[in-house]
Amino acid sequence: MTSPPAAHGPRRAALAFILVTVLLDMVAFGIVIPVLPRLILDFTGSAANAAWWQALFGTAFAGIQFFLAPVLGALADRFGRRPVILLSAAGLSLDYVLIALAPNLWWLLLGRVIAGCCSATISVPSAYIADVTPPDQRAAAFGKIGAAFGVGFILGPAIGGQAGAVDPRLPFWIAAALTGASFVYGLIVLPESLPPERRAAFEWRKANPVGALLLVGRYPQVWGLIGLALLSYLAHDSLPHTFFLYANTRFGWDTSMVGWAMVAIGVMSVGVQGAAIGPIVNALGEKRALFFGIGMGVLAFTLYGLAWHPAIVFVAITVGAFWGVWNAAAQSLLSRAIDPSEQGRLQGALASLRALCQVLTPALFNGAFAFGVGAAGAGLAGAPMLVSALLLALALPFAFAAARAPAAAARG
Repeated sequence: MTSPPAAHGPRRAALAFILVTVLLDMVAFGIVIPVLPRLILDFTGSAANAAWWQALFGTAFAGIQFFLAPVLGALADRFGRRPVILLSAAGLSLDYVLIALAPNLWWLLLGRVIAGCCSATISVPSAYIADVTPPDQRAAAFGKIGAAFGVGFILGPAIGGQAGAVDPRLPFWIAAALTGASFVYGLIVLPESLPPERRAAFEWRKANPVGALLLVGRYPQVWGLIGLALLSYLAHDSLPHTFFLYANTRFGWDTSMVGWAMVAIGVMSVGVQGAAIGPIVNALGEKRALFFGIGMGVLAFTLYGLAWHPAIVFVAITVGAFWGVWNAAAQSLLSRAIDPSEQGRLQGALASLRALCQVLTPALFNGAFAFGVGAAGAGLAGAPMLVSALLLALALPFAFAAARAPAAAARG
């Protein structure tokens, strides 16, 4: 297994290019979050029907990602990162145009399917970063891509909310323009990161969720890190699925107060991802940083779940921002363990795993909330967050297994 050379000027520029590309795509993605439910409601005329359609859209999007993310990763290993990123950006731009023009719910569903097919703008950039960044700098680089995600999810919903107040279809035109700009920007300035001699042949038996996991599972550290990722991805979704219900039930917060809390989450996440992860991982080392990040996550979700005062929620937000350290450290360890020609398959496998979790978590966390408030009143409104804390505690043995396994070449 070979490592990429040191990141000289062109490679640092390539990292900047990919961060801009991710930022544009994430702002566009965030723009549609507050307005898609409104558009669905306009078509259905009923909140109950809209909820069912929204669940169908979410399941379709995650299901398509689950099956196609490994295919996109394998294509990126075969043909390079640049063409897959560009085609995905172009596909997303056309998708947003389709949704902006949609005359009925079935067009919207088609748009969600197309968006799932174009999910490489999320996974392949991580393989790109592994290509252009030396191993000892990857944790900080993955932290920067996390910061780009965070900025996108701060700016996007704010822009979408304001534009949606003018016209519920306007945010989709803005998102189409941003992803179109991402495509043009990448077409002009984004260099290829994977040279021909490091590319791998495309094989259908490996370009599927099971095949991709089995492929990367040939490496000693991977199974522990995959188990850790699975439980962490599951734990993540308690906040997006139940935070409004939790905060409204426990503290009486309205949408405005919940919005400010979400902004606080985004700002803290960007600050930690962009500035703190590199120094933390350098000081602790990647393996100890795993445990630090998981520990911060367990503490944060416990504080959310047991919060006895609104101020504790903001303490949890601050602590929870450091949970992101686990992901940067794990991504760095994974990228060291996997051969350069298989980085795309690795990121495809992780994206597929994430999509699987997104299929499962709505029922898990909304069910936990319903049980908590139904069993003992509002005192257990934080039940979903306590479930997340438990999931992260269960992830600790996988972190120990990954830390003990040698970072060696593939077996067999």
